[in-house]
Amino acid sequence: MGPLKPNLMDLLVALLCFTAVFAVMAKVLLPRIGKVLEARDAATEGVLARCEDTHLEAQHVRAVYQAELTAARHEAARIRQTALEEGAALLASVRAEGQRAREELIAASAVQLAADRVVAEAELREDVLGLATELAGRILGEPLTDTDRNRSVADAFFAEADAA
Repeated sequence: MGPLKPNLMDLLVALLCFTAVFAVMAKVLLPRIGKVLEARDAATEGVLARCEDTHLEAQHVRAVYQAELTAARHEAARIRQTALEEGAALLASVRAEGQRAREELIAASAVQLAADRVVAEAELREDVLGLATELAGRILGEPLTDTDRNRSVADAFFAEADAA
């Protein structure tokens, strides 16, 4: 007998064992394997569907975020522009206030200067009148006591000097 000519009994036993193993596998294992493969396919399909849903939701959230970010940027630009305009207006009002205060100081100083000039001129005229009277008295050799006449002469001299 040999490998090319098997014994019929051995061949029947092998065929019977093969059929038994094949039947057990076909009835028990193959349905379980099919169920596991179907469950795996279903899980994969579910994960893909959830992934697509999550992706769409993420795109929606991103679009909302971009819109809010754009709105916030526009709001920030508007606030900056408003602050810039308010700053310019405040600067202009402060400058105007400073200019007004400067003009008031100049006017008050001019009035004070004019008043001081009048006072100084009156004091100087009195001092000049006194010195002129004393000098005239020394030149004449006797003191001049007529103050009304001395004052009228000095006033005439000052009026003539002012006119010139």
